[in-house]
Parts: sequence; C-alpha cells; structure tokens
Amino acid sequence: MYSKRSNLILGFHGCDVKVANEIISGKEQMLPSTNDYDWLGNGMYFWENNYSRALQFAEEQKERTINSEASKKVENPAVIGAVIDLGYCLDLLESENLLILKSSFETLQLFTEQNGLLLPQNKVSKYYDDLLIRHLDCAVIENIHSIYRETKLTQYDSVRGVFWEGAELYPNAGFKEKNHIQICIRNPNCIKGFFIPIQKYVDFQLP
Repeated sequence: MYSKRSNLILGFHGCDVKVANEIISGKEQMLPSTNDYDWLGNGMYFWENNYSRALQFAEEQKERTINSEASKKVENPAVIGAVIDLGYCLDLLESENLLILKSSFETLQLFTEQNGLLLPQNKVSKYYDDLLIRHLDCAVIENIHSIYRETKLTQYDSVRGVFWEGAELYPNAGFKEKNHIQICIRNPNCIKGFFIPIQKYVDFQLP
C-alpha cells in the first residue's frame, strides 16, 4: 500500500569522466548493471543524496583499474547526478518488504535443495572485510522480481537498501565510515534527468 514513492530524490553515480560526459550529453544511455553479485539485484545504481560516497567509489575503481582488476575501467573519476522518482519501490528499510525478502530466500533455498543445487553465498572482498560480493542477496532479490513477473504482479521500478560498510568510526561504534543508502533503478523511466554536480560557493551558506 505504501510502496509508491511520490517525492523526487537525488542520486549520485560514480564512474569515469568519459562515461559521465556521454550520459550527460545524451550521446549514450546509462546501462544497468547485470552482475550476479549486485547488492540490490540488477539495475542502475545510485547513492541516495551522497555525492562524496559516489566519488569515493569512482576513486576506488581507479585504483583497481591501475591494478587491472576492475570490471569497469575508471581512469578519471567523476560523478553523475540524477533526479529520480522511485516509483513502485521495494524499500528494504520497511518491515513489510523485509518479510518479502525473507520469504524469497526461503523459496530459493527450497528450490536449490529440491534440485540438488548450491545456494549462492555472499563473500568478503579481498580489498575489504565487508561482504562486498553479494551473490546470495542478488539471487534473493532477483527471485522476487522473477516471481512477480511470473505471477503477473506489479513489477518493482526500484529497490532501496541501507548498508553498513567500512571500518568502525570509533571503538565499539554502531556506525561505520561508509554507511549509505543505495538505490537500484530497474525502470529507466524513473530517471527524470541527469546533471553535473557542482561544488558549493564557499561565501554562501547552504539553504
């Protein structure tokens, strides 16, 4: 009942400057990520209201590019801003949707057991101690979309989730240095426009 989002939000996507310029100019469309370890399933990824984290991600990708280990090459880090309508959203900050997620896992687990298959697993990245390789989470979320598609239920336009990532901000803290809200856009019509983020004017306060 409350999954339809009526307000516009700002999202930020870290990438190479060439990609950013092509998307901003309209020469290229933003392509969805289709990795089987995507945190929120397949789609176009943005950090909600978090320019700094998007830039940090692009800078991290640059380091991996130097080591020839990045799936998407980044030579000059940049950030794209987007005005987004989440539409019909699978918001994993809501209790009702977490129950849907749990039910999807149970369905997937039963299917793999009955067919002698291995359940996908989330894995720790070799770069950090966080579970950055989310094979299981991706499979569970994609399973929801598959079930909804097969049963003719309304398809989700977007998926939204909160993540605790990085080192503790201080000893015994409940907060980490890379905490963020991430948005996965499945319906490209949710994106109302792209823009180049600008830096604030230091002589003026932010409204």
